[in-house]
Amino acid sequence: MDAANRSDFYIGLALAVSSTIFIGGSFILKKKGLLRLAKKGSTRAGQGGYTYLKEWLWWAGLILMGIGEAANFAAYAFAPATLVTPLGALSVLVSAVLSSYFLSERLNIHGKIGCLLCIFGSTVMVLHAPQEEEVASLTAMAEKLKDPGFIAFAVCIVVSSLALIFFVAPHYGQKNVLVYILICSVIGSLSVSCVKGLGIGIKELVAGTAVLKEPLFWALLICLVICISIQISYLNKALDIFNTSLVTPIYYVFFTTSVMACSAILFKEWLRMSADGAVGTVSGFLTIIIGIFLLHAFKDINFKMDSLPLYLHLGSQDRMWNQPYIALPTNERTTMIDESNPTKKRNAKSFFPESSDKRSNGTCIT
Repeated sequence: MDAANRSDFYIGLALAVSSTIFIGGSFILKKKGLLRLAKKGSTRAGQGGYTYLKEWLWWAGLILMGIGEAANFAAYAFAPATLVTPLGALSVLVSAVLSSYFLSERLNIHGKIGCLLCIFGSTVMVLHAPQEEEVASLTAMAEKLKDPGFIAFAVCIVVSSLALIFFVAPHYGQKNVLVYILICSVIGSLSVSCVKGLGIGIKELVAGTAVLKEPLFWALLICLVICISIQISYLNKALDIFNTSLVTPIYYVFFTTSVMACSAILFKEWLRMSADGAVGTVSGFLTIIIGIFLLHAFKDINFKMDSLPLYLHLGSQDRMWNQPYIALPTNERTTMIDESNPTKKRNAKSFFPESSDKRSNGTCIT
């Protein structure tokens, strides 16, 4: 890889990481502003309209999010989508860490392990990501879009999305969390391709090329607006119906997988990767998935490292390893267990405290 491509890669990497910091920090500022309004006795929808618009912290968070999204947009012009998209998980990590310091929200041992796994997985992906840019101009982008493989992929995406929107979503959208998330994810793969093309076009525009006269530039812009509108609409529907702890990790997995599949077909970034590079990229992605799952699925479990010896001690009392195994009839076995351990049921409940997210709009989180 020559010096120019290496420079573009690191610029894209820096933009992608900085965007996650900005976006993660914006969540904290917006939440802080809403909490300040709550202390003043204000609600989100007051008599004079949305009172949160008067809180400067909320506006600061919105501006910070805009900067983060702009940095993420620019990252696609310099680095492969296979690298930029999975790194979006770091915004969840940044938000979780900052909230424990500035919002006094508890980050239990599961969340800390999840944060470490996200960092480890992201590092592995950066080390094994394809570092060669396949598309450097809108002309090259146009040639990629004419590829029969991508045309077939795009047709499948559009047809499957229409089928989900008009036939599946009206009947199963409010019952199954995967319906709305699938719509967001498959449409998102096309939106990232549009962002990639527009980023390259803007990069050429800054260099002095008259890309505004190119029909492809405006076609990508229109397609991006349509895709993002659909994404936001159905993602909001999923968040309104299902628990956030369920939607966020599932959406990340499906969205990132769709983008990586689209990138592999359109930009063919995987063809120049070695076998160990491909395995490393996939392993890093799977590690991030596990980290995101730990951050969300167990965030309300009251478990600390200090209580681990107590858990192990109480758990060992319920095991009868020192007694030989004797086969007994079912009724005698039940009677013996009840008499020898009358507090077993109570200990089990005290052992695994229930999460406050276990029941949310009919969705179970275990």
